[in-house]
Parts: sequence; C-alpha cells; structure tokens
Amino acid sequence: MAASTTPAVPEQTVRTSLSGNADGPPVIEGFNPFQHSANETFKEKCMRKAKENPFVPIGCLATAGVLMYGLRAFQQGNTKGSQLLMRGRIAAQGFTVVALVVGVLATTVKSKQ
Repeated sequence: MAASTTPAVPEQTVRTSLSGNADGPPVIEGFNPFQHSANETFKEKCMRKAKENPFVPIGCLATAGVLMYGLRAFQQGNTKGSQLLMRGRIAAQGFTVVALVVGVLATTVKSKQ
C-alpha cells in the first residue's frame, strides 16, 4: 500500500483593501450611501426613484402587462397571439434594461458635474 503524500505548500493569504481600511467597505469618491436614507419610507423611496428615471417603472408595467395578456392568450389556445405577445414581452424587457443603463449613466454623469 503506497502512502499518499501531498506537497507541503505554505498557506498564503493576500489582504488588499481599496481604501486602505480593512475594517469597512471601500471608500468611493463622490458616493454617499446615506444621502437619501435619513427618514425615507419605502413608498417615498419608490416615488423618488420613479421621478429620477420614469422609464423603468413604465417598462416594468409594460412587461408585466404583455406577460399577462400573453399567458391569457396561451390559456385560451391562441398560440399565434401568445407567441406575438411573448416577443412583445422580450421587447418590453429590453426597453426596461436600456432605461436602467441610461439612468445609471445619467446619474454618473450628473454626479461628476
């Protein structure tokens, strides 16, 4: 019976920190996580976010609406209409993703100015 040996490799741990402080999250210049969260309720936060980028909630509602109509058409046996509505759902999801990206880019550009 041969004894299996494993090579002795010393354990190395690499500790790096972006901000130099290993106790907390990295510091990002120009970012304040507590900017709006003082006494803001969930509803107030949703309303603020919807005002900042109104196309995201519109895209979400459009996606949900087309999905519901598509599922209803599928349940009724209308396969052609169901397929068309599922393609519309994909388009609505794409619109929502583009709205998110544009909103993030606009916020980034606005914060740099």
